[in-house]
Amino acid sequence: MKRALIYFFIGILFGITMIKSEAASWFRIYEMFQFKSFHMYGIIGAAVGLGVLITQLIKRFKLRSFFGAEIQITPKAKLVKAPLIGGAIFGLGWALTGACPGPIYVLIGSGYFPLVIVLAFAVLGTLCYGWLKPRLPH
Repeated sequence: MKRALIYFFIGILFGITMIKSEAASWFRIYEMFQFKSFHMYGIIGAAVGLGVLITQLIKRFKLRSFFGAEIQITPKAKLVKAPLIGGAIFGLGWALTGACPGPIYVLIGSGYFPLVIVLAFAVLGTLCYGWLKPRLPH
């Protein structure tokens, strides 16, 4: 129960951050895909940079999770084709709906209820991938 409360409050903080930074704004995402504004690229770039920094700190200082568990960071295989195809599909869905997975929840929580349809199809896409994954070439 304690973990659930911690995750709940982290989710609320995430949602507030997404709304206040306008990262969940369809108009900001539309501007990004039209290369009219640096706003979203700045947010994404800052997130990537912070992620790299935190990953290096975890590795260097062997940091543990909030609950005391050791954090395992394993190197990934060098892939090119699969991430390009997956990224193209993800980007197409993002461009069509104006929301990637995180902001879908934030926008529904903010009262944009038509995004429940987007969430349903995101879940359906995830289920399809789970079904197809064993059948895909490695």
